[in-house]
Amino acid sequence: MYEQRVYRHDIKDRDLVSFQAVVKETDLYIRALKNLSVEAVAAINEVRGPLEDYIRGHPIFLHSLEPLPVEEDAPEIVQRMAKAARMANVGPMAAVAGAVAQMVGERLLHLSSEVIVENGGDIFLKINRKRRIGIYAGESTFTGKLAIEVEPGQTPLGVCTSSGKVGPSLSLGLADAAVVIAPSAALADAAATAVGNIVKAEKDIDAAIELGRQIKGISGIVIIAGSSMGAWGDIRLVKT
Repeated sequence: MYEQRVYRHDIKDRDLVSFQAVVKETDLYIRALKNLSVEAVAAINEVRGPLEDYIRGHPIFLHSLEPLPVEEDAPEIVQRMAKAARMANVGPMAAVAGAVAQMVGERLLHLSSEVIVENGGDIFLKINRKRRIGIYAGESTFTGKLAIEVEPGQTPLGVCTSSGKVGPSLSLGLADAAVVIAPSAALADAAATAVGNIVKAEKDIDAAIELGRQIKGISGIVIIAGSSMGAWGDIRLVKT
């Protein structure tokens, strides 16, 4: 089911060109030095094709809520998703949005030195100057008030969000937003799901952060639930 992504209209800097690339369920909002929409659609097809073929032969990969082993010769996207799922102890599809965002972004970096790819709240970015990524947490009072500041030296980077209240992605928790940053967007996506799954109430924020800290490769976490927020790691929060 399509859900309007109203947060895409909140971009304030105008030095990059913004465009959309859509193939089936994949709906990317991309910013780069020039319009690469044609190339982006081609990249999506290049990334999605092997994944779709693999799922046709391994339907459990689509539905499992637990990590799965995959063959050594499995497509690259399948291997990235499976590895992230193992590290975060979730099903492999928990990593799909982040994996697609990063693999499309990597292809576009051959044509633009600065690329930001947003895929339903999961972001891959490689930037040339300091940028701020706003945190969207639905009806929470924190929405529109906080952003994550990212320096060029931190990128390439994945900044991924899971929510039990916003968006179509599966979450077993009730967090308004569970945000994870990591060099691997697939891992950030999977870890955001794992962290968000255990937030049933504000009191669970500390336990969720502690869980996230145990996942190797994660560099920062922000969790918003109700009127409470918790953060950990190499992450700079600023007011917007």
